[in-house]
Amino acid sequence: MIEPSLPPLTIPPSHPKPARTRLRNYFLTGLVVAGPLAITGWLTWWFITLVDGWVKPWVPAVYWPDNYLPFQLPGFGLIIAFFGLTLLGFLTANLVGRSLLDLGESILSRMPVVRSIYRGVKQIFETIFSQSGTAFRKVGLVQFPSQGQWSIVFISAPPLGEIAAALPEKDDYISVFLPCTPNPTTGFYFYVPRKDVIELAISVDDGAKLVMSAGLIQPEQLQKLRLDGDKDKRDAA
Repeated sequence: MIEPSLPPLTIPPSHPKPARTRLRNYFLTGLVVAGPLAITGWLTWWFITLVDGWVKPWVPAVYWPDNYLPFQLPGFGLIIAFFGLTLLGFLTANLVGRSLLDLGESILSRMPVVRSIYRGVKQIFETIFSQSGTAFRKVGLVQFPSQGQWSIVFISAPPLGEIAAALPEKDDYISVFLPCTPNPTTGFYFYVPRKDVIELAISVDDGAKLVMSAGLIQPEQLQKLRLDGDKDKRDAA
């Protein structure tokens, strides 16, 4: 018995994308490449010019390199600020500098309004730049704004002193900061029982990017990008 022969398999020809679609894809690709570079460059330039505007008026004009060059040299104030702060830290580390700092703080502590501002700002700076601090070292989930709805929070230090005494003793409380989207510098700060917080194995940077992007950039995507970058570095080496 002769089996019937099958017709040859034909592959439909692939139609090229319309020119309008290709132009749109090219434009979006260029926007993705140039957008982050432009914003990063603008923020960097803004920061440099801001520091220059603060520092340069304190430096005699005879030392400005702009007076000896045919063009303006940005970053001169930033360099002066870096060396000035480093020198200040070096002087403060010894006995004489520490004594002068204590004297200045004692004078500020006698000013009713200024002392509150200074103490608050100093505590914030010490907390942020402390190498042994535990503030904002973990990311977690809490049910907010209602039951069954989970939000990203940054876990801070547990309550102490009068606040710890005022909270119910049956629970172990911890303080958290719930950032808003897309601006993580604003949000809500509250105390919640530790058992109601689910800790996440992601970094604070990844948590901030997740909040700022409104969930578009997931931690798994960031991890994949890091692995791909490390692979490219190893291949280049």
